[in-house]
Amino acid sequence: MMKRKLLNSLILAALAVPCVAMADTAPAAAPAAAPAAPAAPAAPTLSAILDASGISVTGDLDTSYSALSGKGQFITSNTNNRVFDYAHNSFTMQAMDLMIAKQPAEGYGGVAELTLGKDASTIASYGTASANQTFDITQAFVQYAGGPLTVIAGKFATLAGQEVIKTTGNTNFSRSILFGYAIPFTHTGARATYKISDAVSLIGGINNGWDQATDANSGKTIELGAALNPTKSFALTAQLYSGAEQVNQTQLVSGNPGLQGTRNLLDLVATFTVSDSLNFVLNYDNGTQDNANLNGTANAKWSGLAAYGNYQINDLWRLSVRAETFNDADGYRTGVVQKWNEATLTVGYAPNKNVELRGEVRHDTSDHASFAYNDGIGRKAQSSMGLEAIYKF
Repeated sequence: MMKRKLLNSLILAALAVPCVAMADTAPAAAPAAAPAAPAAPAAPTLSAILDASGISVTGDLDTSYSALSGKGQFITSNTNNRVFDYAHNSFTMQAMDLMIAKQPAEGYGGVAELTLGKDASTIASYGTASANQTFDITQAFVQYAGGPLTVIAGKFATLAGQEVIKTTGNTNFSRSILFGYAIPFTHTGARATYKISDAVSLIGGINNGWDQATDANSGKTIELGAALNPTKSFALTAQLYSGAEQVNQTQLVSGNPGLQGTRNLLDLVATFTVSDSLNFVLNYDNGTQDNANLNGTANAKWSGLAAYGNYQINDLWRLSVRAETFNDADGYRTGVVQKWNEATLTVGYAPNKNVELRGEVRHDTSDHASFAYNDGIGRKAQSSMGLEAIYKF
């Protein structure tokens, strides 16, 4: 009996030894996986930084092809009879417009707008203009906004007229007669706007005058205006400019200001909105210049009316029609005593929000044979065709 118990104990011990060995030699359990490292934060984009700071950077590229039946000049003065699209038959890099702005509803801000390209030579102000200029500081002003009052000081675009320097603010490729010959482009000075209500704003300012970065005389031009928007379907703006201006623009550009006299301008723009896709605009201008004949006695007058019809056919296509008349009664603005009329049809195609292509036909007439042609003979009519490509960024 004792021997049997001893034998059983020895057998159990022998069986236990391999089990212990197997337990000792079994592979160790794999360590728990380490938690994944957090992804590195993405670097902020320039757009996000600008948005967070309230600064906007926008612009556009404007290229074109123009074909005019005439030379694009008046025969008696050799000045351009179109504003930007005066090339007889040419592809043109019209402009690259770049605007950097911070205009908060309350507090301080500012705007800087640059124009690079052919258009810069047309809009350049006295004090900065040079021959064959391709760069212009079109606007550069500081701003303060507080409640209903906004004040700007520096160089800024005129309030006169329906059309503007920046091509994306217009519905046609070519600019109107009134834009080029009835009104100024820019002013340098100060302007205050007081918003009485959502329907009424009043404007007042003082500046160096018409297109003068530095003043050509000791006088200043006063700016008074009002913007009325009584209903969703109707808006009216009225501007009045009055002040001492140099009479002879050629002398002014050459640095010899010469004679001066008071210049007055009344500008009215009425907008009628029929629907989201259809609107009509009327623009009226009336101007006078004292001492315009350079002998200190005669005063010059000019006036004009432009009418626009704009129809958005669908998301891609639109039409814009413009008709206008301009009476340069004393030949002061164009160098020709004439009644000048024009009619324009523009078709716009926008395949996406950044691109627009424009095709345009235009016909100009005058009661004087004022349009110069390559054969040296002046004619009373000039026709043109224009193509424009715009990229907005």
